Amino acid sequence: MPRMASRFRINKLVVIGVGLIGGSFALALKRARAVKHVVGVGRTRRNLAAALKLKVIDEAQEHPARAVGDADLVLLATPVGQMAAVMAAIAPHLPPKAVVTDAGSTKRDVIACARRFLGGHFPRFVPAHPIAGTEMSGATAAFRELYRDRYVIVTPQRETSAGAVKLVRSAWEACGARVVQLDAREHDAILAAVSHLPHVIAFALVNALARRPNPKRLFGFSGRGLRDTARIAGSPGEMWAGICVANRDALLAALQDYESELEQARAAIENGDVEALKLMFEQARRAREKWLVKKN
Repeated sequence: MPRMASRFRINKLVVIGVGLIGGSFALALKRARAVKHVVGVGRTRRNLAAALKLKVIDEAQEHPARAVGDADLVLLATPVGQMAAVMAAIAPHLPPKAVVTDAGSTKRDVIACARRFLGGHFPRFVPAHPIAGTEMSGATAAFRELYRDRYVIVTPQRETSAGAVKLVRSAWEACGARVVQLDAREHDAILAAVSHLPHVIAFALVNALARRPNPKRLFGFSGRGLRDTARIAGSPGEMWAGICVANRDALLAALQDYESELEQARAAIENGDVEALKLMFEQARRAREKWLVKKN
């Protein structure tokens, strides 16, 4: 069973952005019996209707400002590029007790928005990022096991209320997640390398192949290698464009490192240097086995 399920309960949860991330958060808390009432906020009636039908949420609302009254916890699960507008809309209507958190893949920009738009409510804002997801989107993609044994990173600031951090930590633990704390700058540097860069690579690879002659025939002969590599290119473009721009400095540094590796591979191939390629590939294989392959 999820941690904290018997000790922790939210009366009213507001999820702004009822997609894979926000919807799965609501479902996991419902499974843990850690939430009484969930209000979902979204831009499209169709998605909100699906969320209601699937019992992801208990009430639908199209306007964030109208939804947050009497909220205990507000989760901002929109693309990072929409955070500023949402924060500005809800700030005048947040009750004093409400804790606000987010699930954005970048943290420094979101924290800057919160400082600017949440005003006196900033100490009750807890920046957070669940390291979980799939290439699917929308309320129909949500499932309650998404966060089981996955990391959630919180990046509280010096002003952040200890009680607010405790509430957010307890909520994620009730979802079955493992909560860790990092500095926001370190978070953004790490995620640029291990999440944002792979997405850029996947999008670029699919585009490069799609622009070659007869892409239908080309993709028709693809095997599991390409499909595994390109899976995350199915992720929402709006969301990932916003992430890349928000975390541009760290992402550009990660891209430079990757481009350096590609140049080494290109040079070895051009020179027919089998030994250099073998060394490069063997180093990568060992690193994968050491850090990415789960040991029994």
